[in-house]
Amino acid sequence: MPEPFDPKFGPQIHWVPGKVLAKAILRNNVTSVNLLGFSNLQNFRIPFFSLLVLIYCGTISGNLLIVTLYLVSKALQSPMYFYITHLSLCDLLVTTDIVPILLHTVLYGGSSMTLISCIIQFCIFATSEFSECLLLSVMSYDRYVAICNPLHYHSIMTHKTCLMSANIVWLVGFLITLLYMIYIFHLHFCGPNIIDHFYCDFEPIMQLSCSDTSLIHKLIILSVVATGFCPFMVIVSSYVNIVITILKIPSNTGRRKAFSTCSSHLIVVSIFYGTLIIVYMFPTKRQLATLSKILSLIYTVLTPLLNPIIYTLRNQDFKKALHELEHV
Repeated sequence: MPEPFDPKFGPQIHWVPGKVLAKAILRNNVTSVNLLGFSNLQNFRIPFFSLLVLIYCGTISGNLLIVTLYLVSKALQSPMYFYITHLSLCDLLVTTDIVPILLHTVLYGGSSMTLISCIIQFCIFATSEFSECLLLSVMSYDRYVAICNPLHYHSIMTHKTCLMSANIVWLVGFLITLLYMIYIFHLHFCGPNIIDHFYCDFEPIMQLSCSDTSLIHKLIILSVVATGFCPFMVIVSSYVNIVITILKIPSNTGRRKAFSTCSSHLIVVSIFYGTLIIVYMFPTKRQLATLSKILSLIYTVLTPLLNPIIYTLRNQDFKKALHELEHV
């Protein structure tokens, strides 16, 4: 849990449960870190805090609603809604990991947390992001089969296939993050203990270390290729085939109906990958720090809010399921 940031007295040294983790932290000069967040808000602190609270409540409510509707409605028991539910779980994970500490940072002008808490926050965030990248590619394949091979859709996208693919997505995301965690706990952290961001991301944590981080940077390149680039190519390949198939449909009504089944997913993919690419392709110059924070807000705070809106706003199945839930 975050604690009030006191620039005069600095952060407190916190007790860390668990002998192994305690030993890993005690051998470091850095026992806690200070998140600066948006330190130049000045008079906009309360309005910004209020806006974030509204977004946070909307995100939690919207994603929990999707999960609830999927569990109680028979009309939503299909592969597409199964994957949308898992996407909501990803959004809930990253939101509960990032936003509460962000709210604390905005309200107090900064935040202090233990080094172990900082690393755990990054690991939860990384698991969610890796899993979401893989999940979006699986969802694109689902749309590819539905549009390009509709006669065999139910024989290909069986319940067993959906469960297995979802388990693989979460397992791969967790295992890659576990490798990061193991390596990070072997690093020596000597300071400074200041992170000019509103959450603990990979590169800011690496800047706290005085160990050789070349190996973990190679690891992150491999993981980005495995869980970022390869899934993105699957998405591109799927939509190229989808577009070719849709263009072959003779009627405008048929083309419009076919495209409407994958338009929501395409919007979500564009927002998610667009902001990720921009944030992590930007050079890490100080004058771009504020811009990087703003862009990070999009995929950590705004995107989890937009996903349930995009998937439910024009979806008749969700509207029907919600109507049925209201009359239970």
